[in-house]
Amino acid sequence: MLATADSHAAGKHSAQVDALRHEFALAGQGHVFAFFDELSGAEQAAFVAQLATVDAARCSRIFATAAAAPAHSHEAFAPLPADSFCAAHRAGGAEDAELWRRDGVRLIAEGKVAVILLAGGQGTRLGSSAPKGCYDIGLPSGKSLFQLQGERILSIQTIAKKTHPELAATALIPWYVMVSEPTRAATEAFFKERNFFGLDPNQVMFFNQGVLPAFTMDGKILLEGKGLISTAPDGNGGIYKALKVQGVLADLERRGIPYVHAYCAVTLSSSFLFKYNHKTNPISQQKNKCLVKVADPIFIGYCVSKNTGCGVKVVPKRAANEPVGVVCLRDNKFSVVEYCEIPQELSEQVDANGDLVYRAANIANHFYTTEFLNRIDEMENSMEFHVAKKKIKHIDLTTGELVVPTSNNGIKLELFIFDVFPYCEKLAVLETVRREEFSPLKNAPGSKEDNPETSRADILAQSKRFIEAQGGCVVGDVELSPLVSYDGEGLESYNGVTVEGPKYISSL
Repeated sequence: MLATADSHAAGKHSAQVDALRHEFALAGQGHVFAFFDELSGAEQAAFVAQLATVDAARCSRIFATAAAAPAHSHEAFAPLPADSFCAAHRAGGAEDAELWRRDGVRLIAEGKVAVILLAGGQGTRLGSSAPKGCYDIGLPSGKSLFQLQGERILSIQTIAKKTHPELAATALIPWYVMVSEPTRAATEAFFKERNFFGLDPNQVMFFNQGVLPAFTMDGKILLEGKGLISTAPDGNGGIYKALKVQGVLADLERRGIPYVHAYCAVTLSSSFLFKYNHKTNPISQQKNKCLVKVADPIFIGYCVSKNTGCGVKVVPKRAANEPVGVVCLRDNKFSVVEYCEIPQELSEQVDANGDLVYRAANIANHFYTTEFLNRIDEMENSMEFHVAKKKIKHIDLTTGELVVPTSNNGIKLELFIFDVFPYCEKLAVLETVRREEFSPLKNAPGSKEDNPETSRADILAQSKRFIEAQGGCVVGDVELSPLVSYDGEGLESYNGVTVEGPKYISSL
């Protein structure tokens, strides 16, 4: 009986190997099996398991499209259409914002909104080996970035329940957290050890960012070992494929959720810089935005009112020469364009109010309908992945020896989260107040800018503004918990009150 079972397993394995050999050969990648017969049984099984996760035809197609992509025009730029852009925080916009907030809160109460966090990798640049979201920026509360965001979800849920008590049972926001494979275990453990920051564990789902093979300059998949394909993360735009492959889209459908708020907490890699051959520090590359208004009802209500499948929140550029990515039109299509691609005369152009025309700085903060997310798989066939030429260690197919190159010998491909914009017939762009919603954290403590100290200061400054807007006075460092106030509401009791720090306010 045992022999029969072993024979059956061996036959099944052999059939899978034959199928994979055929698939990779058809895609022009049959060389990955060059050393297969030299591997032990365990090594073969592990290699087959990896190969089974690779769509060889898709990989070859992606490489061919990226390699053949023409250079972008540096002239065909245009401002955002008036019906696509709104700055509700400016004069005359308060009434609209209140309407959108009301509609967004109602949708949250009805259980029609989910949140996706692109959590990223390790906080190496911050001097930490832990996942970036675990980082403590030195607040009086000692809260991590993950906890701040989780508590904002709890806070807006509470607001939705109080506003619509008849819908209290449905006012729950699922939180989908995209992690890298190396950080998944640590991230999950962090959430569990802290009781999911008060959230129901069933509303939190972790899923992995995808990877793509590394290629030779002519499109052949590189081997990192005789039984191991060389791979690299597929960029934060890989979220779209991951949503499908990892079951997130299916879970959204099961829950009946039509709207998603997604925000990015990772830095785009240097491949974006390489593609355009310039050094820049665009806002689109910033990470760990500690002020992000998770499940912002105003943003959700605005995008739904525009009847669009995709929306993006932006902040105004500080100056014409600020090195940031800008949302505008390129070749009559929505796009994120880096500052050095836009001619100086356009960058400096102002409107009748004296505001920059090209001012919509991208902060990787998006809205989607689930119907739109389900259609992105079709769009990928024509999407151009970004090319990064790298020094990639690999196995020489002739000698079987490991080669450690001293110059660029291979290519890694990435997609960025905003690469879907050109496929949007309509794009809802909402400008928000920079100091209230954007505080990037990308540098180590003590660095010049965008560091833990600046993030800490920005949160404390916001707490001070919230209290003083209600007639209170703040002296010293005072931190308001997101559980006390999501966006400055509910603080009337501080009218005429002086609050002295250091102090952490966890309840009223």
